[in-house]
Amino acid sequence: MKLRPFSTEQIYDRFNVNFLGNVVTLMSDFLIHYLWEKRWFFFALIVGAGIIMAPLPEGLTEDGKVVLAMSVMATIMFVTEPIPLPGVALLIILGQVFLLGHDSSIVAKSLWNDSVLFILGSLMLAVAVVKQKLDKRIAWLIVRITGTKTSRVCFGISVISGLLASFVGEHTVAAMMLPVGITLVTLTSDDPRKVRNLAAVVLFSIAYGASIAGIGTPSGGARNAIMIGYWKEFFYDPSNPETSKFIIDYARWMLFAYPMFLIQVPFVTMVLLFTFRPEYRDLSRAVVKLRQQVEAEGSMKKTDWVAIVMFFIVLLGWIFFSDKVGMGTIALLGAAAFLVAGLVNWEDINSGVNWGVVLLYGAAISLGIEMKETGAAEWVAEGFLSALSPIGAGDGFGLWASISVLTTVVTNTMSNGAAVAVLGPIVLKMASVAGESPIIIGFITAISSSFAYLTVVGTPACTIVYASGYLKTTDFLAVGWKMALISTIIMLLGARLYWPLLGV
Repeated sequence: MKLRPFSTEQIYDRFNVNFLGNVVTLMSDFLIHYLWEKRWFFFALIVGAGIIMAPLPEGLTEDGKVVLAMSVMATIMFVTEPIPLPGVALLIILGQVFLLGHDSSIVAKSLWNDSVLFILGSLMLAVAVVKQKLDKRIAWLIVRITGTKTSRVCFGISVISGLLASFVGEHTVAAMMLPVGITLVTLTSDDPRKVRNLAAVVLFSIAYGASIAGIGTPSGGARNAIMIGYWKEFFYDPSNPETSKFIIDYARWMLFAYPMFLIQVPFVTMVLLFTFRPEYRDLSRAVVKLRQQVEAEGSMKKTDWVAIVMFFIVLLGWIFFSDKVGMGTIALLGAAAFLVAGLVNWEDINSGVNWGVVLLYGAAISLGIEMKETGAAEWVAEGFLSALSPIGAGDGFGLWASISVLTTVVTNTMSNGAAVAVLGPIVLKMASVAGESPIIIGFITAISSSFAYLTVVGTPACTIVYASGYLKTTDFLAVGWKMALISTIIMLLGARLYWPLLGV
């Protein structure tokens, strides 16, 4: 039987059919994959569009409804992260231009204030401090002070992590102290299975020590600077001397918040040792190896001491001069001094600073101001108070507890800075409507945002120690609820018994 060859036209037809079929299949697979991967992004857009097109509620302006829609969309994206968070910041900026009709120059100005400059300068300083590579020396310092008993070493780790985190930010300290913790664990045993509980106690001592201390000073976290900015933006009037109490400087913040950190530190160690019982009660073997490594590196260099002294000078500037020139100015001055002294290179800062974080907080603060200006924050606050009043939580201690619980829930689903940026305008308006002190309500919100103990993503410190590979996500739940309960009780008692003594 003679085979008939295909004609050129038939070959082209079959090729086109197969080619087009493959292209359609690939495109459909890509589209399905893309839509599934970005499902929360489109969900946020649908929810926002639904709010914008919904009938205008009583008491809310049209611009307020748009800002509320933008805030809801931003919150959904903060929680689910369907796109990088700096991308959410860009959408907030574009929304103010296209949805609210603001001039782009005005929007750009709203992104930059002293709080944002403070965040930027603090991140630069953190890079300069980390470059000095003092991790093993810090570990050696801890064990020289505490001795080799595991409980005391872990307490020392929490204290040192806290003291550092209260000034340079918890994410920086967690990154700097993680090698310290891993060094102590690995020098005890090379087999992770034999030091499972020990690793949990040591690493959580770093994360929780840094988290509870992050509220101690304004430089401890972006959320603190955000709240300080909100107080000034919402309540300070230069023509009214009585409103000067809403200018919270570095020293006054410490007076309110630092005792909360100091009281919580012992509870961190107690809860961790109760939840995870370490396999080794003494770390003598690890300490001997650590001492050998430190001695091999030699004594501290002159540049190390210079860096420590310069950072101490910046700290003094924050305490004594921040009310005159602004905390952001002093932070940038310190970063410039490190560059001039040659202790850090611009390449280090450029690669070490997360510029997207700066953009994110600038956009979040800008959106928070829009919430206040359009009346959206007041409308939400009144609705929240109406819901709380029937259960006796519309004012006083009940309101404080409700705001603390709300903030704790939110901060465990998004970054603490984003939580304060979103909730700040609402709770401060809530304080005004309920006749409560905006300063007390603001501190309750800022401090409660540090109770991100339950999830890996709640705070950078938890994310960083989880990345070590020694911890499971269930470990955070096992110990986190205990820490959240204790921290909430301590803070509410402080708000009731201590803060009134400071004149609020």
